[in-house]
Amino acid sequence: MINFAFVMATREDIIQLKAFARQDGAILALVWALAFALMVFAPRTSFGGLLVLATPFVVGWRLRKFRDYALNGVISLRRGAAYSCYTFICASVLFAAMQYVYLRFFDNGRLLTVMRDAMNSVIPIYKSQGVSEQDITDAMTLLSQMTSIDITFMFMMQNICVGALLSFIIAAVCAKKV
Repeated sequence: MINFAFVMATREDIIQLKAFARQDGAILALVWALAFALMVFAPRTSFGGLLVLATPFVVGWRLRKFRDYALNGVISLRRGAAYSCYTFICASVLFAAMQYVYLRFFDNGRLLTVMRDAMNSVIPIYKSQGVSEQDITDAMTLLSQMTSIDITFMFMMQNICVGALLSFIIAAVCAKKV
């Protein structure tokens, strides 16, 4: 005989986890949007990079809030990893939508200029590592030929992949048993 109360609780737990992850994914997407804006409009400052590096701390902070508010201070590694993964996926999709709108309608080549300037500043480092200048030029040419949707998709997949890896680390730090 199947215990339907257990199945229902598990389903409710998943619904609850996804609901909190969507809300916290929106918070993370706003952090990423601010970091992106700072990197594009104030590339000489390091505030955008610092916000990107704050990503695991933001997700960990929100995971702890979820754990303490909804789960009475107890969360398993598995549930914490699932929450973090959902948060990163929701944030990535929402940020991709914002980024696409910006790149498609407002950018006018600004992002490419910032990336080209950043690449020019690290050319000596790449050369010292044995990368030819032609390879760097080819990479920049390839990047300049990408459409808005290509760039957005590239960033979204990067965010999801890095987020999936970070999820287990964040969950391990924030997991708490009875």
